[in-house]
Amino acid sequence: MPKHGKKFTDAAKQIDRNALYEPDEAFTLLKKVAPAKFDETIEVAVRLGVDPRHADQQVRGAVVLPYGTGKTRTVLVFAKGDKAKEASDAGADFVGAEDMVERIQKEGWLAFDVAIATPDMMGTVGKLGRILGPRGLMPNPKTGTVTFDVDRAVKEVKAGKIEYRVDKAGNIHAPIGRVSFDNEKLLENLRTLIDTLVRAKPAAAKGQYLKNISLSSTMGPGIKVNTQKVTA
Repeated sequence: MPKHGKKFTDAAKQIDRNALYEPDEAFTLLKKVAPAKFDETIEVAVRLGVDPRHADQQVRGAVVLPYGTGKTRTVLVFAKGDKAKEASDAGADFVGAEDMVERIQKEGWLAFDVAIATPDMMGTVGKLGRILGPRGLMPNPKTGTVTFDVDRAVKEVKAGKIEYRVDKAGNIHAPIGRVSFDNEKLLENLRTLIDTLVRAKPAAAKGQYLKNISLSSTMGPGIKVNTQKVTA
């Protein structure tokens, strides 16, 4: 069993582990028990009724949260010519082609949060699979990061686009804001994510799909939420 510090333990005592909290009540309590002095990220964990061992029950994609995550994300775009200019004009932090691939390969440079690539660059970017793949940084058509619409892709990331992917245990983990956000904004972000997950339900998934939802801050304990109140 992992050992927690005094602040975490004291925070956990204020939460009824057997209760299902209303979303607004959960956010208020979460903010109250957040133990860190910095503006903690609020994360959601969703247990889905899928078996990720089967390819037809994978759940993966991306969604633009209406109020963002509160974090400024650094964007790298692999593109050439007009598309490179388009990326720069859209606000990409780094833009390049073979030069960026070489920098990552030789220097181990990874000072970015999201990588976007035009389809014609994927033959070159594919060489970085072993480096970017395990870190979740590899451009992928399913998450909208392999596209010729570079302007839109960059602006969506900057506006609060997040990626989600079911893990081996059938869980989705995603940030939905910060402790400093108003409850209304956090709830709208949460509902946007949940609605997206519901629409992404695999046809092969049987039985209850949304099994449970819990919220937590970066350093705080989890709070279970009434699923029906989130989807209402």
